Amino acid sequence: MANYIHVPESAPVVPKLDVTVDEHDYRPAALQLIKALRPHWKPTEVKMKTFTDGITNKLIGCYEGGAQEDVVLVRIYGNKTELFVDRDNEVKSFQVLHAHRCAPRLYCTFNNGLCYEFLEGVALEPEHIRNPAIFRLIARQMAKYHAIHAHNGWVPRSDLWHTMSKYFSLVPTRFDNLEKNQRLSSQVPSPVCLREELLWLQQSLSKLDSPVVLCHNDLLCKNIIYQQAGGHVKFIDYEYAGYNYQAYDIGNHFNEFAGLNEVDYSLYPERSLQLQWLRAYLEAYKEYKDQGTEVSEAEVEVLYVQVNNFALASHFFWGLWALIQAQYSTIDFDFLGYAVLRFSQYFKMKPEVTALNFPE
Repeated sequence: MANYIHVPESAPVVPKLDVTVDEHDYRPAALQLIKALRPHWKPTEVKMKTFTDGITNKLIGCYEGGAQEDVVLVRIYGNKTELFVDRDNEVKSFQVLHAHRCAPRLYCTFNNGLCYEFLEGVALEPEHIRNPAIFRLIARQMAKYHAIHAHNGWVPRSDLWHTMSKYFSLVPTRFDNLEKNQRLSSQVPSPVCLREELLWLQQSLSKLDSPVVLCHNDLLCKNIIYQQAGGHVKFIDYEYAGYNYQAYDIGNHFNEFAGLNEVDYSLYPERSLQLQWLRAYLEAYKEYKDQGTEVSEAEVEVLYVQVNNFALASHFFWGLWALIQAQYSTIDFDFLGYAVLRFSQYFKMKPEVTALNFPE
């Protein structure tokens, strides 16, 4: 979701290894990668642990013996994910964010994945991100991302509408599975309806003047690592990172207060919590941009209107994404049900959000 990301010249070169890892029998190829990255490790001593939180890719942690202070993460891309993830852009985002101390080290890429440094800490749950002490850390870290300036004064543009149009063109119109096909036709809005809504979103939200900044674009709870000892948070997984509307990144994060496996949109942050969060964010954003830290009520209110409107775009984006995943993913997750949830919440939220007005 970016049309130009400049990698600093000082960034380490990321080698590409000609290795393909079988997601069902990953150890032999993973050991090839470890041999290149950690030649001093004994292959017979290498242990591997599969992480189960992801619904797009398979993630394996590799370490030697009992020493878990040096863990190499091997991420195997999900089936057909290249349809909606720009892998070159992901690598560039990784490098840029690492250069600004916002991301772990990227060790290498391989034919169907990448290897990177493991970050110590706890992946958060929905109840954690409501905690004021933690949500202020999250707001500050997001502001740090958004304040990373574009190269040589270049003015970035968002690829959000182009990407969503591309997703729309990839959405299946039918499934071979009869039950899935019935659910698609009875529970998901028609292609004509979806096209109309996409056009409406682009026309309406483009007028809100949300700045285009470097965004994470996928800030769900499990992508936030809390490091209690140092009292800070880090964001992981940069598949969707790139230049996008500031308000989209925040609205997308607010949607994730509902959780992923047992989605509950009553957990979407209420106005009072949002205003606290947005003020903390704006104070940090201005500080990182060397614009002082004074934030007016009007600035917070403007961002509140922008964010809640762009939360609609987030629902729509992931609804389209889930329909494509329902067609291609080999991961055991009800993507079709997730699409139904996102589109339902989109239509439920739309009247309330569109009634919001900027302060006089």
